[in-house]
Amino acid sequence: MAVTTSGLACEAEANSRTVQQVRLRCTEGSVEWVYPGQALRVVLEPNLSSARHTTVCIKPFRSFNGASVYIERAGELDLLMTDGGRPEQVFCFPVDGPQKPAIFLLANPQRDISQRAVGFRYELLGNRTTAPNLGQSVLQASCCPCNDTALLLAICSSDFVVRGSIRSVSHNAERQTSLVEVSEGRVYRQRSGVFERHTGTIGVPGSSSSWHGHIHTLLQCHVKPGGGEFLFTGTEHFGEAWLGCAPRYKDFMSLYQSAWAARQNPCEFPLD
Repeated sequence: MAVTTSGLACEAEANSRTVQQVRLRCTEGSVEWVYPGQALRVVLEPNLSSARHTTVCIKPFRSFNGASVYIERAGELDLLMTDGGRPEQVFCFPVDGPQKPAIFLLANPQRDISQRAVGFRYELLGNRTTAPNLGQSVLQASCCPCNDTALLLAICSSDFVVRGSIRSVSHNAERQTSLVEVSEGRVYRQRSGVFERHTGTIGVPGSSSSWHGHIHTLLQCHVKPGGGEFLFTGTEHFGEAWLGCAPRYKDFMSLYQSAWAARQNPCEFPLD
């Protein structure tokens, strides 16, 4: 879901403190505020009554400039990001109590508004979902090795399940993250188009199509390149894949076949 709104109408009322308000009923989407003036209140109220969302994450656009971002809690505003802050950083906060979560954008007065637009992407996450920057406990947990039960469940509930080889690993000290480049292999499942198929070169013998993509993880996990095939699983946030369990493929297949023989596999997985 994408919503675009304009603040020009509010600019005409220079002496008032007009607050525009929009209500979003999707669990993820984006908001763009063109010519921001005064303030914009974004209320998140998904129409999925059976879903229990406990965390809201937002990611300002790279070009975010001209407003400050606040989180509304029990009628009070908590500053999340000032104008000129770090765009593209993910901010997450818990949803407490019955009140609908709301994001408050306060425009900063500027004379030239011809090129101004602010916006962000948002996600409402459930109880079992982990995301970057949710706190030290989650950051540490995301580096812990997965036990057998977690591995078997990962192929059932992960946003992506991909078999492939590690082509390279790069590190970003500023974001405190590592980026794993994955190639070849097979995509069993993905929620979005993080992993793309590259077609082979026409006329080149032995050239065939293969999958390629990048997976993010934390720098403190100390991920290093390794030979052989892995089974990568994890979550997707704002169009990025984040690493969960990643056993060697042959080790996972041995575990899965044993669980399948004992009828203890939580879901089916291709054996080819």
